Amino acid sequence: MFPYRSKLLSSLSSLILLWDSPVLQGEILARSGETLDQPAHAALRHLFAWGPTRPSVLAEVLGTGASNVSKIIGRLDQDGLVVRTTDEGDGRATAVRLTSRGEEEARGVYARGDRMIAEVLEGWSVGDVRRYTALTERFVTDAITATAHMRVRGLRP
Repeated sequence: MFPYRSKLLSSLSSLILLWDSPVLQGEILARSGETLDQPAHAALRHLFAWGPTRPSVLAEVLGTGASNVSKIIGRLDQDGLVVRTTDEGDGRATAVRLTSRGEEEARGVYARGDRMIAEVLEGWSVGDVRRYTALTERFVTDAITATAHMRVRGLRP
């Protein structure tokens, strides 16, 4: 555990570190018979949720550089999952969008995520899942609001 005074922050940090690990996700995907790697999964998730996206924006959310995201897009393009198009907001820029096959694959990525959380919550009661979900949704909403304020003023003393 991380040495924060807040047990909540320590627990959240541990969870993020665990689930955001490309190595862990890669191992789980490989043992599940998945042919796409973790960066491809992340790109599909974002493209499905947001629609056509500039490669630079995709690189930012994936936490990688332009050359690496170009390789990810290239692999997805070769597999027929994405196409490059003109950005609707700026005709000089390029965007990446899912093909119908890419949308189908992205739905599968989300389905695997649903199976993953179902395994985690296997021993939980329906009531516990509902309570935890409601508190998590509240936490996320408050975190988004607080983060917007922190971006403007920094942390309070």
